[in-house]
Amino acid sequence: MLRHLLRIALLAPLACRPDRPVESPQSETTTAPAPAREPTAAPAPLAYPAATRGDVTDSYHGVAIADPYRWLEDMASPETRAWIEAENAITSAQLEQIPARAKLRARLEQLWDYERWGVPTREGDNLVVARNDGLQNQSPIWVLDKQGKQRVLLDPNTLSSDGTVALAGQAVSEDGRTMAYGVSASGSDWQQWRLRDVATGTDKADVLEWIKFTGPSWTKDGKGLYYPRYDEPKPGQSLSGENYGQKVFFHQVGTPQSADTLVYARADQPKWGYEPEVTDDGRWLVITVKLGTDPKTSVVVQDLRKPTKARKSVELLPGFTARWRLVGSDGDKLWFMTDDGAPRGKLVAVDAKKPSRRTVLIPESMRTLQNVAVVGDRFVASWLENAQSKVSIHTLDGKLERELELPGIGTASGFTGERRDHETYFSFTGFATPPEIWKLEVATGKLESWRRPEVAFDPADYVTEQVFYASADGTQVPMFVSHKRGLTKDGHNPTYLFGYGGFNVSLTPSFSVANLVWMELGGIYAVPNLRGGGEFGEAWHQAGIKLVKQNVFDDFIAAAEFLIAKKYTETKRLAIGGRSNGGLLVGAAITQRPELFGAALPGVGVMDMLRF
Repeated sequence: MLRHLLRIALLAPLACRPDRPVESPQSETTTAPAPAREPTAAPAPLAYPAATRGDVTDSYHGVAIADPYRWLEDMASPETRAWIEAENAITSAQLEQIPARAKLRARLEQLWDYERWGVPTREGDNLVVARNDGLQNQSPIWVLDKQGKQRVLLDPNTLSSDGTVALAGQAVSEDGRTMAYGVSASGSDWQQWRLRDVATGTDKADVLEWIKFTGPSWTKDGKGLYYPRYDEPKPGQSLSGENYGQKVFFHQVGTPQSADTLVYARADQPKWGYEPEVTDDGRWLVITVKLGTDPKTSVVVQDLRKPTKARKSVELLPGFTARWRLVGSDGDKLWFMTDDGAPRGKLVAVDAKKPSRRTVLIPESMRTLQNVAVVGDRFVASWLENAQSKVSIHTLDGKLERELELPGIGTASGFTGERRDHETYFSFTGFATPPEIWKLEVATGKLESWRRPEVAFDPADYVTEQVFYASADGTQVPMFVSHKRGLTKDGHNPTYLFGYGGFNVSLTPSFSVANLVWMELGGIYAVPNLRGGGEFGEAWHQAGIKLVKQNVFDDFIAAAEFLIAKKYTETKRLAIGGRSNGGLLVGAAITQRPELFGAALPGVGVMDMLRF
């Protein structure tokens, strides 16, 4: 099976290349039919390196499962390294034969080279934002003052000479004076957090070690921060040992980490992980408790008005019965997004002194609630409706004030803010639209383009449509289909079908230079919203996991059949792809329906779930 997957992935660029000429993106003329050609002999089969079959067998509940290629998991062995080098040699030789490869590379580099802005946040009197000049490996963090002057606060590309140190996150104090930022080395999950003076751009002496997964949260006065950390691993086990016993500490700016105060820990629950957050008014420390990858959470709170030694940890929302995500607070009321009794999400107010007293502010609807932010005296709610972004503005008692008119089919994200703010910023993107940053005045609903990317193509030359098709059990599944405007549905278009379908992840419209070039050359890019994802809430997620995981594979196969039946493409010009869980999806699809696809790209697929 492994050799089969590699062979299919290797031939993908060739199998999807159309037999007829394809118009260039700038061409307005039609191409005359090519003259008839004499039949040519089939190419000789590729000479793959031998892969010895081992005799490893595992037994599961009395059933023997052979794993003859287990030896390939030893990446350091001479046999594995030699096999990989031989496979890479075949791949390189095939790819180098593609006539237009140099032109494709040049076009990709041209399209990648455009200025990109992140979503800014207001910190003190400044805006703090990530900005990439086009070809930088990592986006520097910039400060924009009230006069419009711009300067680099942190350039992560300078953190190491070989590019192996990456920016893992940042958090600026409310007064805008200090930025905490995390760095990770060589792809490790371990993060080291440092503090930088925003005015001078120099680092303070503070260094926080042994942090993973979650960053810090500043106090209201900017004099300290709360953060989770692990104990220092034993020598030689920092990269291989398991991590248990996370704790929450308080760090006073200007002191060594060894002087930090333990704030919360549960020695009887070593697998619990924590995400501390100080509320906007500085009154409450809200600790979201997580258990592995389970999306359900618990919540613990501490009243920061009380002295440290007198503070009690109150289990506000115990039991891991639902998802709870802090949105903000108003005195004793804490606002949470939750799916408790609402699979598509709702916003509730919980009384910190009487947790059983809860008020629904924004009820569950047919849309799926993605995010809620408090900006000024309003809630800004982001939703998914058939996997497309919708945004609404509500008063603090939950009353709907207005719906925003977004630019089209796409994904809106960002919307950060606090009670002191009057505006918020967000990014909007689509399959043929690079992220554009917008400014929203929440009181009036006024939208203004803040940063629009200048790119070497016209987004108006492309269209995205949303179609619905029936899966094997009759369930209607939506799918985005994007291509050049004016494309003819004659059943012969090269098509790339990309899927995921798992872990409550929603596949919404997003921009990719590689996909844009694919469409520019006449290809179709299709993305179905498979069960197992989060596009329609928890019920949609549950319909694609564990004993009903086959639904995901059925949805994907049905998407391919729909594209063929509706004359978008045909089997020999249909490629499928996915990464991680999506790689598993592709592996299952070509195993169950190998005749349906012309090529497959299972990227880093989790193929052996028995040993995952």
